[in-house]
Amino acid sequence: MPDKFTQRSCQAELLDAPNIPKKLLFQNLRELDFINKTLGGHSITLSGIKELLTDKNKTYHIIDIGCGGGDAMKHIADWARANHYKVKLTGVDMNADAVDYLNSNCNDYLEITGVVSDYRDYLKSTCHTDIVHCSLFCHHLKDDELTELFSYMKQYAKIGFVINDLQRHWLAYYSIKVLTRLFNGSSLVKNDAPLSVLRGFKKPELVHLFEKGKVENVTINWKWAFRYLVVGKKLKEFTPPFTN
Repeated sequence: MPDKFTQRSCQAELLDAPNIPKKLLFQNLRELDFINKTLGGHSITLSGIKELLTDKNKTYHIIDIGCGGGDAMKHIADWARANHYKVKLTGVDMNADAVDYLNSNCNDYLEITGVVSDYRDYLKSTCHTDIVHCSLFCHHLKDDELTELFSYMKQYAKIGFVINDLQRHWLAYYSIKVLTRLFNGSSLVKNDAPLSVLRGFKKPELVHLFEKGKVENVTINWKWAFRYLVVGKKLKEFTPPFTN
């Protein structure tokens, strides 16, 4: 296979550029939701969240980093409602236009709120975070930024975290390239979808990054279509038994 699949690409995606026209951004957010629904991305997120929700009497605060249009949170909220779990969902994104779209898109979900912020500032300032989630966010970051993200997740998530991101694979690259052209996607999705795959991961790379960040108790499982589901569970501190 070509060398471009051997190492992660460092080429920036168009979505990461400042001042994207709002109309184009909103179209791209709708396209990303379509891709996640069609290829099972939202279901992968949900399967990870299910591992961390155990108490129907508790209200879980879930932070969605790089939340985009909020569709992953809607998927979580729908499942929680149907299964009698209580959740508070906060989407954090640095793009104010994306959060504007989220607030409109999630208008019928009182449990969902959008916040314009750097995730580091938000996690430091919020009083309680049970679970941190990010879907298709990690591949936008460089390796050193990822180890920092993982360290923040370890420090601030009281229960655990869920990551849903892309496997770097030649078949995923060419398949999404064809798919985005078949449904006549925007210029953003035609450029960024295959590039996202090139910025994606091999499992050993993820293992190395978690080891580098000293994050333990993490499972990494491959999911269709060419995704990795990462679930980290907070290790409880050992409390010795009471003795006289």
